[in-house]
Amino acid sequence: MNDMRMYIGIDPQIRFGKPCIKGTRITVGDILQWLSSGMTEQEIIEDYPELQKTHIRAALAFAAERDAITRVAVHEIVA
Repeated sequence: MNDMRMYIGIDPQIRFGKPCIKGTRITVGDILQWLSSGMTEQEIIEDYPELQKTHIRAALAFAAERDAITRVAVHEIVA
């Protein structure tokens, strides 16, 4: 999802600079935690109506991209 940056922002004044859905204080980590606890996208949206499916998918894409970057960086340090 190349357009995830449209939905994710990092501001040191909001939630200590954690990546958040723009216009909210909901972090990527919050969304990942809810999903990992078994909540569905629909349940999250019902509890947090300011979110859309696009925001949840952007959070997943952001986390996946960050993980890939971390693995590459660690591999380069070890190599």
